[in-house]
Amino acid sequence: MTSPARVSIQTADFDLGAEVALLRATDARVGAVCSFVGTMRDRNDGSAVASMELEHYPGMTEKAIEAMIDEAQRRFDILGARVVHRVGLLQPLDQIMMVAVVAAHRGQSFQACEFLMDYLKTQAPFWKKEQTPEGARWVDARVADDAALARWGIDAANA
Repeated sequence: MTSPARVSIQTADFDLGAEVALLRATDARVGAVCSFVGTMRDRNDGSAVASMELEHYPGMTEKAIEAMIDEAQRRFDILGARVVHRVGLLQPLDQIMMVAVVAAHRGQSFQACEFLMDYLKTQAPFWKKEQTPEGARWVDARVADDAALARWGIDAANA
C-alpha cells in the first residue's frame, strides 16, 4: 500500500476516520495520531453567515501547504501528515478542512498539528467570501492568527 498524498484540495467532503486510517496504515512505528477538523459556523464577527465560498490558486495552494508540512517535519519528530481543504460553496456545519499528524509519541503529534493549523490559518492561499444578511463580504486574516504563528518564531509578514 502506498502512502496517501499529503495535500488534497477538493470540493467533496472528507471522512476523517478514513483519512487517518490511510495515514497510519503503512507505518507500525505510529504510536500517536493527532487531528483537527475545522467546520463552518453560522456566525462570524457578530453577523449571521448563511454560506461561505472558498477560492484558491490551483497548484500554488498545494505547493504552499506542502512547504508547511516540510517545515513541520523539520521542526518535529513526526512520521507523516495530511491536510485536506475544501473549496467551493460551503454551508454552516460543513467540514472545511482537516489536519492529521502521526508520530511515535503524542507530544510531537500534538505540537506538529497545532503548528500546521497556525501556519495554515495565516499563510495558506485561500480566499473566503461570506454571505451575511448585510450582503457578501471577504474575510480578512485575524491579528490573533498572526500572533499564534508568531509563537512558533514565524513572522506572518515574512512566512
